Amino acid sequence: MEGSAPRRTRIQQEKRELILEAALEVFSTNGFRGSTIDQIAEAAGMSKPNLLYYFRRKEDIHETLMERLLATWLAPLRELDDIGDPLTELRNYIRRKLEMARDFPRESRLFANEILQGAPRIMPLLEGELKTLVDEKANVIKGWMRAGKIARTDPWHLIFSIWATTQHYADFDVQVRAVLGDDRGGDGRFEDAARFLEQLFIDGLKPKG
Repeated sequence: MEGSAPRRTRIQQEKRELILEAALEVFSTNGFRGSTIDQIAEAAGMSKPNLLYYFRRKEDIHETLMERLLATWLAPLRELDDIGDPLTELRNYIRRKLEMARDFPRESRLFANEILQGAPRIMPLLEGELKTLVDEKANVIKGWMRAGKIARTDPWHLIFSIWATTQHYADFDVQVRAVLGDDRGGDGRFEDAARFLEQLFIDGLKPKG
C-alpha cells in the first residue's frame, strides 16, 4: 500500500526487541527522567548511533513500551465476560492480575512511575482506551448487580481496588518479601495472596440473603 511503513527485516525486529528489553530494565529502575539513551544503548550492548537508527528519541522508546504495557495490562479486563458467572469471572480476573504482578514486575513499576509523575506521556491512553474499557466493564458489573447476581457496590471502585491490591505484589514486592520473611516470602506468596483476595472480594460480593 502506498505510504505504508516499510516491512522490517527479522534482524531489524530483533534489534528493536533488544532495545525495548534493555529500555524496560533501565526505565523501570531509574524512571523516565533518570534514564538516558546512553544507558539504554549500554544495556542493549550496542552503540548509541546504532540505537538511534531504530528509535530517534528516548520518548519514542518509552511510548512504544507504554503502549505494549497497557495492552498487556488491559487484556485480563477485556476477558471479563458478561455472559459468564459473575463470581467466577471476577475470581479469574483477580488471579490473572496477580499472575501479571508475578510475571511482569518491571512493567508494573514502569507504569507506576509514569502515573506518579502525573502521566504526562500516556494521558491520551488513560482518557481514551483505558477509560472506555473500564466504563464498558463497569456497566457489565452493574448489569450483574441489577440481576441480583452479586451485591450492589460501586463497580469503578471495585475495579480500582482489584488493581491496587494485586499490583501491590509487583510494586512493593521487596517490602512484601521482607515482611513475610524467608518462611512465607517465596513463590508461594502469590498463591497465598490469591486465596486471601478471593475471600476478600468474592465473599463481599456474594448476594445478600
